[in-house]
Amino acid sequence: MAKRIAIVEDEAAIRENYAAAFQREGYVVDAYESRAAAMQAFDMSLPDLVVIDINLKDDVEGGFELCRELRSRAADLPIIFLTARDSEFDAVSGLRLGADDYLTKDISLPHLMARVAALFRRLDAMQRPQGNESRLVRGELEIDTDRMTVRWRGQPAGLTLTEFWLVHAMARYPGHVKNRQQLMDAAQAVLDDNTITSHIKRLRRKFLAIDADFNAIETVYGMGYRWLSD
Repeated sequence: MAKRIAIVEDEAAIRENYAAAFQREGYVVDAYESRAAAMQAFDMSLPDLVVIDINLKDDVEGGFELCRELRSRAADLPIIFLTARDSEFDAVSGLRLGADDYLTKDISLPHLMARVAALFRRLDAMQRPQGNESRLVRGELEIDTDRMTVRWRGQPAGLTLTEFWLVHAMARYPGHVKNRQQLMDAAQAVLDDNTITSHIKRLRRKFLAIDADFNAIETVYGMGYRWLSD
């Protein structure tokens, strides 16, 4: 069954261009010009992935608000920002809100299609039975790939797709340092240093919200990150 992609973009020509590109790849596409129109549709059913611009007509931060609303409804819904705003501050803001990727509109269409396909591969991998590895327990951490959940001290952490695979990559081999390339491979995504740092910070905040003494993710400066075993 074809995956359904929603595009939220206020400029008609750009919206139609991306919609046509996704349709050529075999996706079903729904396109919206405003946050209100998108949310009205999402109240009925959620798509398989959402591509969001930040500026939506007079709603200058509309994309950020839409991301926040969507993430509160579905922790594992793939969300990509695709915007002309290329500042590091905006990129970090988008990732902190829970987006899985932040891309600027100068990205080529083949590269965009590759990033979207990578997100869907990760989602499919999470939904496939993993045999004996479907449940991973490391002290207070429990990862269940069948149910797509991560729990700490019995409490759900509510991770995004990217966050899920980053935790899985580190916790699978506690004490082993994972460098940037290894984390990218695990997440099946292209992540620069700043993006990885933002995801790790967000992960720590989520675990700290459950346990104020959480310190299982260690930064190994100049090398990467590792999950500390009990």
